[in-house]
Amino acid sequence: MPGSVQSLDTISDVSSDTSYDSDDDEDDRLAEQEWQESLQQLQQLFSIVLLPYLGKFFGRRWSYWAYARYVRLGLGKSFFLGEQRL
Repeated sequence: MPGSVQSLDTISDVSSDTSYDSDDDEDDRLAEQEWQESLQQLQQLFSIVLLPYLGKFFGRRWSYWAYARYVRLGLGKSFFLGEQRL
């Protein structure tokens, strides 16, 4: 009989260790889920807020550069509208 009592003690020790492991696994899973949600929020912030402002900024920069280049090459108003005399 003492062998059976000892085996029950080892079984209870093993089951208590697995319960701690399952708690750790649950915590890890929740931490991973929160991390994924945070990454998704950052992606949405970038695509909805920052990307349009960057596009607006660089679009205006490029249009200013393109217009200056056309004027420098002689493709300004006189090229498209002809000579205007005062």
